[in-house]
Amino acid sequence: MSITLVEAWREKQRVKWIVKFLLRRVVQPCVLVVLAYVFPKMAIFYAICGLYDVSRNRVNVTTLRRYFLGNGFPTWALSPINVFLDLISLPYINRGVYRLGDLPTAQRDEVTRLIQAAKDVDLVRQLDERAKENERTMIFFRWYGANVDTFLDVSAFHQPWKYIETIGVSIFNRRVSTSKHFGFMRATLRVLYNLNEMTDDSAYIVVGDTTNRWRDNKLFIFDDTLLHESINQTDQARYCLFVDMIRPTPFPAVMRATVYVIGLLTESFKFVYYQNWKVIQ
Repeated sequence: MSITLVEAWREKQRVKWIVKFLLRRVVQPCVLVVLAYVFPKMAIFYAICGLYDVSRNRVNVTTLRRYFLGNGFPTWALSPINVFLDLISLPYINRGVYRLGDLPTAQRDEVTRLIQAAKDVDLVRQLDERAKENERTMIFFRWYGANVDTFLDVSAFHQPWKYIETIGVSIFNRRVSTSKHFGFMRATLRVLYNLNEMTDDSAYIVVGDTTNRWRDNKLFIFDDTLLHESINQTDQARYCLFVDMIRPTPFPAVMRATVYVIGLLTESFKFVYYQNWKVIQ
């Protein structure tokens, strides 16, 4: 009986892969060709925005395919907005990967306070029992500017932050990794802080040419619309504070308005966006 179930599961996975392959490699390109023919000026505009956007990564055939026809397609679809957000952020040039000292003083201070608050409540111990049975677990305390009620009440996370918009904890169990992927919106920077002590170099995040190993550097700040992947090939769970904060800009109100709209649009399908995670409340 168990062999039959395994074979059925494998067949289901095979069919799922074939459908996904056909959609991305056949149906999607055909639809794009038709749209380009019907709306040539818009096609040129999107091509320019997309080429600028993807050029911020290490460009090769695989990256181009992934961006235009793979999981980067939503990022391409939103590339005109992201280009606009880049422009209104000047003179703060998007560094891609940031050090804490690269941030303006007020934002740097908020990150420091948040990290200290997370340390004070010993999040790893309190989340361990709820997370140990899942490959990847996520808990949110704040979602795009709105506080979230969870089983774990951390009042310090619910204070009126000026720049921090999302607060969560992402947990990778033993020997769990993500595939390479793009975030979709550049109104914020992603701030990750490793909450537990990693004992070897096999837990890390890769963004472009930068590899950050959690054993050596607990804090990592980056633009998550760049192609990235997170790896944990250790025999221990990895707990990271998961934060989105307004990126440096002379027009923070525009960024906050963008974040607010994203929050409204994504609240109802947050669990779809994190479909490969166990989201606990």
